[in-house]
Amino acid sequence: MKKILVWLRNDLRLHDNIPLHEAMQKAEKVWVAHCIESRLFAKNQLDIPKTGAFRAKFLLESLLDLRLQLRKQGSDLIIRFGKPETEIAKMAEILQVEGIFTSKEITQEELATEEALEKNISSKGIKIEYFWQATLFHINDLPFPVCKLPDVFTDFRKAVEKYAEIRKPLAFTCKNIAPLPENLFAGNLPTLKELGLEEKATSPQATFTFKGGESEALKRLNYYLWESDLIASYKKTRNELLGKDYSSKFSPYLAFGCISPRQIWQEVKKYEKERIANESTYWLIFELLWRDFFRFTAKKYGNRLFYPSGFKGEKLALLKNSETFWKWAKGETGIPFIDANMRELNATGFMSNRGRQNVASFLVKDLKTHWIWGAMYFESLLIDYDVCSNWGNWQYVAGVGNDPRENRYFNIISQAERYDSQAEFIKHWLPALQNVPAKKINHLDELSAKELAEYGVKIGSNYPKNIIKLKQTQAS
Repeated sequence: MKKILVWLRNDLRLHDNIPLHEAMQKAEKVWVAHCIESRLFAKNQLDIPKTGAFRAKFLLESLLDLRLQLRKQGSDLIIRFGKPETEIAKMAEILQVEGIFTSKEITQEELATEEALEKNISSKGIKIEYFWQATLFHINDLPFPVCKLPDVFTDFRKAVEKYAEIRKPLAFTCKNIAPLPENLFAGNLPTLKELGLEEKATSPQATFTFKGGESEALKRLNYYLWESDLIASYKKTRNELLGKDYSSKFSPYLAFGCISPRQIWQEVKKYEKERIANESTYWLIFELLWRDFFRFTAKKYGNRLFYPSGFKGEKLALLKNSETFWKWAKGETGIPFIDANMRELNATGFMSNRGRQNVASFLVKDLKTHWIWGAMYFESLLIDYDVCSNWGNWQYVAGVGNDPRENRYFNIISQAERYDSQAEFIKHWLPALQNVPAKKINHLDELSAKELAEYGVKIGSNYPKNIIKLKQTQAS
């Protein structure tokens, strides 16, 4: 092929980008494009945008970073807004390319887009080639066909660790990336307002601010490993709740493909060789395996990823109680640990892994409210939303997915006292509870009116009344 258009999707990077690498090897001229998909900003069943302002801002920052990198190479990032099947087809025709190279996706909306694009270019002599690159282990290197993928994570992990090899990441070398034709407009980055979203000011309570882009991803990787050695204590800190360094914060960069899991894996292996290899360095790779597992599981089960009955096909007696749901969503349940986590999400677009497990369990197991709504809310708010991990994790907690343990239940009070023993996280996000002693903060309903007054807490005024009395069962 003489000319190829590389259509970037959730792979907004130059390094270890297989479609881009293959195009540069096979074509005399290569151009790079991204279509900001208009459907991603439509409202869902909750009447909120599928992509909210936090993730949209991160996307725009990532695209700008990529554009600047391509301009340094004498080219540019072609940006369009609309439906990819229409916009990418138009671009391919204008550039008179023989092929479109892109990443392979696996979930229903993305597959429908691929099918529509193929239909639009079929009569124009343009071929499209797909490349698998979203996971640490390549799908063709698994020790079993995807249809035989184990349904339990531990079985999957043991098999791939024993029988599969991770491919080395590809370095970026600028080859045959062409300048844009003079008559072709590169396209402007839209503003959040043009996407129908309101700009959100950085919360003064935020302890970490994400900025999108491959440059930022590589900077964070270098910081977390080499500058700070934080990875060496990751297993000990990963369940913490407050601050910028208790976890790697790689997840948004992975979700947008600003960095590949193979790049992280390679750097961790280098760190282990040059500094230290311990449980913590392994555990970071362990978390990447979970990400792989959810994606391969989604590939195996297809649209069942979005079924209320999940992969297991189990019907749950869950309600779609709007009033209860929105109290949960706004962090107004009267349960401090839940409210603190939800307010962090609403203010920053991020929540710790420990927090996510607890608020999800609380919605489903305590409030008996449908997990689908929770998954949709997370989809809109989370900066690091990944379709397979988000919906897979919600199914897991709801008990209709990959969790081998029946009726897993998170005791919210015990979890709060274990992981926020001094109530620093709760008080950070719920200033109305600032003066409540840590040992009493998760038991507000047991405090006398005199105690509440002493601590400056006005139930129903500066802090909501609890909507449910939590079970006093053994913690998960």
